[in-house]
Amino acid sequence: MRAAATTEPGRLRIIGAVLALLVAAFGAVTAWQTSARSAAADDVLRRSQPLSFQAAGIYRSLADANTAASSGFLAGGQENAQSRDRYEKDIRAAAAGLVSAAANAEPGSAAEATVIRLNRLLPEYKGLIERARTYNRQGYPVGGAYLRYANDKMQKRMLPAAEALYTTENRRLTADYGDATPYPWVAIGLGLLALAVLGWAQHRVYRRTNRVLNHGLAAATAATTAALLWLVVGHTVARCALDGSYEHGIRSLNVLHDARIASLKARGNENLSLVARGAETVTVDGKPYDAYYRAFDQDLAVLGRSLDEARRLADDPEGAAPVEAAGDDLAVWRQRHTAARTEDENGNYQQALDKVIGAEGATGACFDGVDRSLARAIGHERAEFRRAAGDGQDALTGLPAGAAVLGVLGAAGAVAGIGRRLSEYR
Repeated sequence: MRAAATTEPGRLRIIGAVLALLVAAFGAVTAWQTSARSAAADDVLRRSQPLSFQAAGIYRSLADANTAASSGFLAGGQENAQSRDRYEKDIRAAAAGLVSAAANAEPGSAAEATVIRLNRLLPEYKGLIERARTYNRQGYPVGGAYLRYANDKMQKRMLPAAEALYTTENRRLTADYGDATPYPWVAIGLGLLALAVLGWAQHRVYRRTNRVLNHGLAAATAATTAALLWLVVGHTVARCALDGSYEHGIRSLNVLHDARIASLKARGNENLSLVARGAETVTVDGKPYDAYYRAFDQDLAVLGRSLDEARRLADDPEGAAPVEAAGDDLAVWRQRHTAARTEDENGNYQQALDKVIGAEGATGACFDGVDRSLARAIGHERAEFRRAAGDGQDALTGLPAGAAVLGVLGAAGAVAGIGRRLSEYR
């Protein structure tokens, strides 16, 4: 190298090799880093968010099945086909979700262990519900004990496990966002270094030959500049779109899922308060309270806070309207529940029952309204997420391959430009 650097042709060969290496390295690193980010963006859109949504669906199906079972139990021998079908549909949806979750869980992971545990608990829960129904139809009070035991299994073992699965999938989604959004600083730095060295090389040629333009080096500079601009602009657009999909999609979805789960738990506790008839109590500050009524109050407080947060996050009328509708139904639900509780506490059980599961003016209609509105809001926010995340993924489409091609063309241009200068010494 030292011997070669003592002559101008030798120095030109070294410059050409360095330029080709820098430009090719820039293209290769750009292709590598943008390929990893594109894959992570694709995982956000097509894998981790759908799995997170599915985990939330498992939780919702289990909670709704528990609510439907308690509603059917209250109806006794008059349980309608709609209530029974809703329970069976929820159980099938939860089972199907667990099958899909098992297929996507990594072997030996916490998610796999959680799915195995839920798959074991689900048939046990269903067996308890069937026993409760059987005894209830025969008029035996032990049916209520079986239902409370099934609810205890659901609330203390199954729903916490489903929540853990949801948390695990959300962590995977957050990790994919973390892999997709950071700027590729190594590639950007290499691109800037390559442009600086190309500029220096062209200036050197100009000073030694008085030739303003070297076609090969100019082509290499153009290819490198195009790749660098594509990298910076494409990744900036992708990052903005992905950040938007999180801020205006995922955050709203998380809050809406919390609201829907709170409404389901509240409805289940409202039903169970009538099933238990005061058999379950808790003591707070020295005063006894019906355990299910107290849990209902706590769930409705969570629902109210979640709806307030969802209103704040809603960024368009289409997303805000169903949240407002859910809030209106919640207000009516509070009023009707207060009336039903008053009847129950005064010993008017049948009147309280009519106000909870009756045909008209019952709290069940309010719960259904809240649930439908939240389902609409979730559908809207999920569509917003898919649109924004899709834009982010599209912004990176073709960038890895394009950067590699431009890197090869730039390296070839640098070699050709220096080779043209070397030919003058032959």
